[in-house]
Amino acid sequence: MVATTDRAEDAEGVEFIHEEDGSITAVDLETNVASFGETKAKALAMLAEALALHHDEAGEPIEDETAVLEDLGIDPDEISDEPEPLPDFMR
Repeated sequence: MVATTDRAEDAEGVEFIHEEDGSITAVDLETNVASFGETKAKALAMLAEALALHHDEAGEPIEDETAVLEDLGIDPDEISDEPEPLPDFMR
């Protein structure tokens, strides 16, 4: 289980969390974007990719979200506006 910590609003850097299964989670303290890997180096590499996607450096902006969902075979009308609870590993 991941332990949660209180972070300052202006925190910078990366926090590494050693998971019970042996994996390591890397969390960017500024954005709270996280990723994981078998080693710190792999977790950091995966975090860099996740941050690039988060900041839209690695992809094109989505112009029409409905069309993208429909292309994936998802009916936008069936998606609930209510947030789903986080999985245990993200709490």
